[in-house]
Amino acid sequence: MSAVAVPVVVPDGLASDPTGTIRWITEAYVRLLLVGFALMPAGLIAYLYFLQDPALKFEHHAFHIVAIAIATLEGGFVTYVSWRCYRESGEPLLRWMTLGFLGFTVIYVLHGAFTGYAHDNIWLFLLYGPVSRFAMAALLLAGLLNYHRPPDARDQRGKPGRWSRWVTLFMLVNVAVALVAGSSIAGHPAVRLSMEGGALVMSVANVAVLLARRIRSPLMVVFAMAVTMFALSSLAFLLGRPWNHMWWLAHVIFAGAFFLLSYGVVQAFHTTRSFSMIYSHEQLMVRIAEAMARTENALGDLRRTNQTLERLAATDSLTGADNRRRFTERVEIEMERVKRGGPPFSVLALDLDNFKDVNDHHGHQVGDSILKAFVQTCLSAIRPYDGVARVGGEEFMVLLPKAALDAARVIAERLRAAVEANPFQSGMQYPVAVTVSIGVSQSGLDGDTTDVILRAADRRLYDAKHQGRNRVIWAR
Repeated sequence: MSAVAVPVVVPDGLASDPTGTIRWITEAYVRLLLVGFALMPAGLIAYLYFLQDPALKFEHHAFHIVAIAIATLEGGFVTYVSWRCYRESGEPLLRWMTLGFLGFTVIYVLHGAFTGYAHDNIWLFLLYGPVSRFAMAALLLAGLLNYHRPPDARDQRGKPGRWSRWVTLFMLVNVAVALVAGSSIAGHPAVRLSMEGGALVMSVANVAVLLARRIRSPLMVVFAMAVTMFALSSLAFLLGRPWNHMWWLAHVIFAGAFFLLSYGVVQAFHTTRSFSMIYSHEQLMVRIAEAMARTENALGDLRRTNQTLERLAATDSLTGADNRRRFTERVEIEMERVKRGGPPFSVLALDLDNFKDVNDHHGHQVGDSILKAFVQTCLSAIRPYDGVARVGGEEFMVLLPKAALDAARVIAERLRAAVEANPFQSGMQYPVAVTVSIGVSQSGLDGDTTDVILRAADRRLYDAKHQGRNRVIWAR
């Protein structure tokens, strides 16, 4: 059976841009999903407020106590996990989140403990809820305002006194709530409104700061959704009455937000121990690409630095010619090639004649210019694969691979004549004439080791000096 090609139909506009439009639509869709999920409790609140009888109640003290006990255990657990994350990362946001969870737990536990007083003193039972939510929302806002601040010093993170002062403050808040609940102002609507309304305002402020600072890391999106639901739970508490369905719905919304925020804390614990340093796949790929680019740049800089160091270690800084160490290495390589049956090589030893007089009469700056120009003259006179090295003040050597003595004599004479015929300008009003004396040696003919061959060239160089300079000596 032959294969049948099935044409793929791509809508116009997307064929040329397979990612742009779809990407924009899907990103908008995801944002709408997140906003819709965070605001979903608003639909339930509206349903109960407009379509249900607020007088309907479900008063079950034992159920309430169990629910608050579970919430307290959950609060203690999340407090501990966020504290562990803070101990390792030192992130100020996590410090304030830990305090927010701790304050909520310490205060909220009395909301369950005083359930039995719901008929004797409704305010002793009722006020601990809004106060705990207000305290947590305020501390979360403080953490958000410290987002991306430098981490706290390691020796400050676990100090007992730092945390015991906050526990003491929360206990004092409990005492203050008890005093208010027992006073004549407890039943005034403004008391509960100020506490629950304060929690609502603090939660809305959290959302406003997140939007204003455009904080969009994955866990901070979870944070934003949670505080939005906290705000809606406070709204439900304000609209509800104790024990009616709106009041219970407010508890459920708050619990859902708390579980969502605790999910973010546990995610931080399992990964970076930091609430702000967890990225989406997209952000992670961008950061990896940036890190790789920085690494590539650093490696490139390192390679260039190493090449520069290698060049400096192998060359003369003034003339750019090889130094003695590099020249000796190249001669050793030629020696190995000869030992394997390759053709002989030759070495030239060169010395500029009476160069001390040049320095004395014209200065070392002119002398340096002549040395640099001399190397260029050598490179022009020799073959491309020959090598020039500066081995002393005005002493140089030339390596002539695959060149026997006769060929080396020709090259040496050409070099000598080029130097003699081309006085160096050196920035002077008139050129400075110099000459060079050269000694020539050949591998095999003058020896089989580097030292012997180089000494033979040096010895003939001094013979050239003694015989009147400006000449090439190659004979034994």
